[in-house]
Amino acid sequence: MPLILVTNDDGISSQGIKILAKMLESAGDVYVVAPETEQSAVAHSLTLHRPLKFDKAGKRAFSINGTPTDCVIIGINKLLPQRPDIIVSGINNGGNLGDDVTYSGTVAAAMEGTLLGIPSIAISLAKEMNNGADRQRTAALKEAAGFAVKLTGIVLKNGLPKETLLNVNVPDIKKIKGVKFTVQGKRIYDNALKELQDPRGRRFYWIGGGASQGRGGENTDIEAVQDGYISITPVHLDLTNHKALKHIKENWIV
Repeated sequence: MPLILVTNDDGISSQGIKILAKMLESAGDVYVVAPETEQSAVAHSLTLHRPLKFDKAGKRAFSINGTPTDCVIIGINKLLPQRPDIIVSGINNGGNLGDDVTYSGTVAAAMEGTLLGIPSIAISLAKEMNNGADRQRTAALKEAAGFAVKLTGIVLKNGLPKETLLNVNVPDIKKIKGVKFTVQGKRIYDNALKELQDPRGRRFYWIGGGASQGRGGENTDIEAVQDGYISITPVHLDLTNHKALKHIKENWIV
């Protein structure tokens, strides 16, 4: 049986990772290594200035007092019995569409796995889930996890291109129309910075909570999810703009 490492950025206690890990047991031997607390939007950060510790959270589950990237590194090098055959990161509580990939700890965990030469998938439920709607939320997460199981089998069989991960977004709707292979769209947030005052009148700032403005365009992840399709975007780790590089070499004098 293949060994599957499951992680996330919402923390070891999140419903998404519990459902994902359980359903992936049909595809292989599952180990969970995840942050002990929520680490959303930490991106690809490493913990360098304090010690990292782990706690057992189950027979094959561990929590780390660090970031998703920390979890992948410690999991592979210290906690797992052998190198994993695949890493599945998620299920993220909310979409990772467009420019979200640069902030997302869920995607960053898959990036770290890819850097280490391990096929990696990041999967997100592309709608904020409402508190109190437990039955609906569970059903949506199970549907996303079921697709993750299917995709995991495909990746284990076929592999992935070098330095490439899959960023998957599943729309939180009752009837999904299908699957689309997409490019990364543009997603920005309006009014994401709030200026407030504490009880002593001192100003402070809170980042987050702004309304997202998706600039989808044809064949983007945003368009696909908005239209009711699961989006699969291959993300390459080489950030070089090769077209711009060619232009600069041919036209600039420095």
